[in-house]
Amino acid sequence: MHEILRSILPLIQDVVTNEFFSSGLAYIGAGIAVTTGFGTGIGQGIAAGKAVEAVARQPEAIGKITSTMLIGQAVAETTGLYGLIIAFILTTK
Repeated sequence: MHEILRSILPLIQDVVTNEFFSSGLAYIGAGIAVTTGFGTGIGQGIAAGKAVEAVARQPEAIGKITSTMLIGQAVAETTGLYGLIIAFILTTK
């Protein structure tokens, strides 16, 4: 068993130290980071839908509902922006 590991270890070290391997992993990480936009979009869609329902039930509170929704949308959007920034950092080394 140890002999097999000793014979495979140099091959693994060559692969890991290869520049294409590390840049490939960076692109995979960037792709994963960009997927934060899915959660952001779903959350914002749910928030907007609930705001429309609230305005339909209580039209006189449209200003308060809209401002609260927009603040929530801005907070939710930061997650997607962080993912995008991380993707740019990973791919521009």
